[in-house]
Amino acid sequence: MPLQKPESVDECVYFTQRTLGDRQQGYAMVWVFRQHCPKCKKGIMGKPRGKDGSVKVRAKEYECPECHYIVPKQEYEETLTASVEYTCPACSFNGEKQVPFKRKKVEGVDALRVQCDKCKAGMDITKKMKDRKSKESFSEDD
Repeated sequence: MPLQKPESVDECVYFTQRTLGDRQQGYAMVWVFRQHCPKCKKGIMGKPRGKDGSVKVRAKEYECPECHYIVPKQEYEETLTASVEYTCPACSFNGEKQVPFKRKKVEGVDALRVQCDKCKAGMDITKKMKDRKSKESFSEDD
């Protein structure tokens, strides 16, 4: 059964598209849908909003807009499931799967680890990091 894709990023807690592998021949698209409130079952959990209506992006909790039930960020994210559509960089297999949304430290960076269904190669989908090398490669003499 094919995975349900989001129609908008607003439906997701997390969404990313990444190239994988040294030669960037692999690909992964990952999304995690927001869930209904565990208390009232009506509202969809999300980051709290400020008085001006803007989302508090750095908030450490999720809040139900209907009943204002609050759940700590880590506790809420551990209950979520990530949907992954991928092309394996090792064997070029196209697949899709669902895995628990639990990030692990890989070389000091948070990553979601996914295994290829065909060759069992591990794929790490990391958080996007700034490229430090591009800043260091320029000098004032250039």
